[in-house]
Amino acid sequence: MYERENCSAARALEIVGERWSLLIIRNAMFAGQTRFTEFQRALGIAPNILSNRLERFVEAGIMQTRDRAGDSEYVLTSKGFDLQPVIITLTEWGDRWSAPAGPPIIYQHEGCGGRVHEHLRCDDCNASPAPTQVTVRPGPGALPGQAGAP
Repeated sequence: MYERENCSAARALEIVGERWSLLIIRNAMFAGQTRFTEFQRALGIAPNILSNRLERFVEAGIMQTRDRAGDSEYVLTSKGFDLQPVIITLTEWGDRWSAPAGPPIIYQHEGCGGRVHEHLRCDDCNASPAPTQVTVRPGPGALPGQAGAP
């Protein structure tokens, strides 16, 4: 638990940072999986762990359940779909640093077939800063005396 952290990344990790979490969301997002048995079969995840993750996603508003033909479906909400850039970025990092044979999947734009990438972009000048050019400053939710806070 990250109770002592006043950090949005830490709060996000409380919801999606456990093993299997982003893979479940990835499969819902890109493979169209919605049923417990589909997730279990595709990922090989233990039923108790899958049940726990799905329950937490529903509680957090990342997924919602709907009954269809006597079986529950787990469907991503807009909050869940907002994790798409996270999954694409994490995949690209994995492609670069842990996929010696090259990317096992490629994200592409359904409309034209072009590859889709996630990029950092400055709101003011539209530049793509290098990692060393990105700094932090306290935001409106910073606590006095917290690292990076006044």
